[in-house]
Amino acid sequence: MQIRHLMEDMIEQLTPAERQLKSVLMADYPFAGLEPIQELSRKARISAPSISRFVTKLGFAGFQEFQQKLVQELKQGNRSPIDLREGQVTQQEASLVSYLQRIESLNAELAERVSPAQFERVCRLLGDPKRRIYMIGGRMSDSIAGFFVRHLCQIRKDVYHIPADQEIWPDYLLRLRPKDIVLVIDFRRYQASLAQLSSQARACKAQTIVITDQWISPCAKGASELISVPIDSGTLWDSYVPAFALVEALLIPLAEMDWEATRARIAQWDGLRDEPTTGIGE
Repeated sequence: MQIRHLMEDMIEQLTPAERQLKSVLMADYPFAGLEPIQELSRKARISAPSISRFVTKLGFAGFQEFQQKLVQELKQGNRSPIDLREGQVTQQEASLVSYLQRIESLNAELAERVSPAQFERVCRLLGDPKRRIYMIGGRMSDSIAGFFVRHLCQIRKDVYHIPADQEIWPDYLLRLRPKDIVLVIDFRRYQASLAQLSSQARACKAQTIVITDQWISPCAKGASELISVPIDSGTLWDSYVPAFALVEALLIPLAEMDWEATRARIAQWDGLRDEPTTGIGE
């Protein structure tokens, strides 16, 4: 069994910090696990001793044996780490077809990174009617958060888009109740203010879900769920298509979780939106 499958099979036994470490390992599998333990500790933002306990829980005698297993996995594929690395960096033809092929590859990579178990956990968190949901993104990625909010608020109540203006953030932080969800979307170049907001949200006993890239935003520290999305399109611009695909994929089971309630809410929403305004102000 590959280490990636072993980690997924044991997901329910892992602590939040260990789940965060798992997400970092999966974001650049298997190369992240072949780095020195100090570098992995820095990226995952957990201590080296915690990493050692994690690999012991997986059944290895220590970090060295864990890395040896990863090397064996590479050898079994008859491709060296150098071959795999260089295979990722190819000259991209500047055409629509070639770009769409690259996006298709990124979406396939996303499917590998986000396991069915993690996808279901995130759905349960976002679909829990007892939790209020707050979302925000970075300078560019906030468009994804806004898209998610506008759809999800038609499915369920208590969904809010935190504005970009930091002067208003205390108002939202003061609203947080224990176990509410703050979903943060942050891709490179990371926004330092979002890391502070995430930390403050956790201090209020809220849980954070972080959607980021393979290099892992500082927001990820202490997150209940960390989703690493591939964004490198091989061009001058990172691609957010996989992130939008992830959001759309989440909306489907969330809408069907309680379809009768969803249908009733959408019907009420449309009725209010389409209500004629004749007579107002007269």
